[in-house]
Amino acid sequence: MENTEQQLSPNPKAPAPIVEGPSLFERARRRLQHAAEYLHVDADAYEKLSYPQETLSARLMVRMDDGSLRLFAAWRCRYDDTRGPTKGGIRYHPSVTMEEVIALAFWMTFKCAVVDLPFGGGKGGVSVDPTALSHTELERLSRAYARAFSRFIGPDRDIPAPDVYTNSMIMGWMAHEYGVIVGEQTPAVITGKPIVLGGSLGRDDATGRGGYVVLRHLEKRLGLVPEKSSIALLGFGNASYHCARLLHDDGYRIVGVSDSQGAIYDPDGMDPYRVMEHKSTTGQVAGAPTNGNRKEITNDELVECECDNLAPGALENQIHRENAANVKARIIFELANGPTTPGADDILNEKGIMVIPDILANAGGVVVSYFEWAQNRAGYYWTLDDVHSRLIQIMRPAADLTWEIHQDKKTDMRTAAYVLALQRISESLHARGTRAYFRT
Repeated sequence: MENTEQQLSPNPKAPAPIVEGPSLFERARRRLQHAAEYLHVDADAYEKLSYPQETLSARLMVRMDDGSLRLFAAWRCRYDDTRGPTKGGIRYHPSVTMEEVIALAFWMTFKCAVVDLPFGGGKGGVSVDPTALSHTELERLSRAYARAFSRFIGPDRDIPAPDVYTNSMIMGWMAHEYGVIVGEQTPAVITGKPIVLGGSLGRDDATGRGGYVVLRHLEKRLGLVPEKSSIALLGFGNASYHCARLLHDDGYRIVGVSDSQGAIYDPDGMDPYRVMEHKSTTGQVAGAPTNGNRKEITNDELVECECDNLAPGALENQIHRENAANVKARIIFELANGPTTPGADDILNEKGIMVIPDILANAGGVVVSYFEWAQNRAGYYWTLDDVHSRLIQIMRPAADLTWEIHQDKKTDMRTAAYVLALQRISESLHARGTRAYFRT
């Protein structure tokens, strides 16, 4: 997700996703279909948004340290560029597929529109276990990706960024390789770079901070009181950690966190700073100190734990038809992309559980990526306070408009966010001369 920029973990392998009806992309498109019921969208516009604009696949040839040659499947999708150049992360994970990349690019299209950025949606991925590669093998793989897709990406065409199991170091390699290919330094081609290579201050915690801003801004409307509210986070990578520490500092009680190897739960709470220190030392959250009686549990058990807020922050399909009925939280706050399936949404809505959707909740990452791109283009760089202030100025209005649509149309927050995005994309198509007339 352009919302994670996770550091490499000792174990990127995740359980096989729950298979629930149609493919991941078909489930993603259901969001579009449902939102379209609240707007009259021209058939041409609907058809354009139903399929990706272009997708490129490649085999990356990498010379390994032992002299052998290995091939890795890789993809890049530009889903729709109606509102501007496409934007989206690159993930390294052994389970990445072209279908997943397309679905993620679809979500990015709508995410950028929700927060009103001048971008369309894109995404990339490589089917690889990055922890099985040496530092030099990882660099060769990353540079091979930049070479393979050098004619597909560009600062005015498609702008990658970090995602699951990629980071600023990898983005720096890619940006440098692209510059070698085109014969000039082009920092705006990729965001999430190291600060010394044109990265933006505030990019490291942008996804978690953006989620924090949205939750704090909506907390009165959600009936939340920080000192009386608990939150459990599925995943403890970049986005989840920064959101957890900011909420903890404001009085929220962190009762559970997890990684790919298991979860810990303590109703008395825990200090996310100490948990991260433990994870950095041991490679896992298991065994981390908490405030009371720590329980070592599974990720599935954490989904069903006692808490006010549940924040899925890892991969897709964490909340699905088989476990949604057992969710005890009254608010789900999606820090990951696509963590809740449509079947689960139906159950959660019936139970009256509020879902703050991914395309709003985790949009902070792409917002600050936009800031980085804008700074690269201008050659003028902002202070950290400027970045934080500008992030608030974008996230709060997006949350307000989504909430207003939710109230006005008496629909769930996910549908409201998609209605907002679809309306903005339709307006852009109409402004271009494409038939995209709609009525609310």
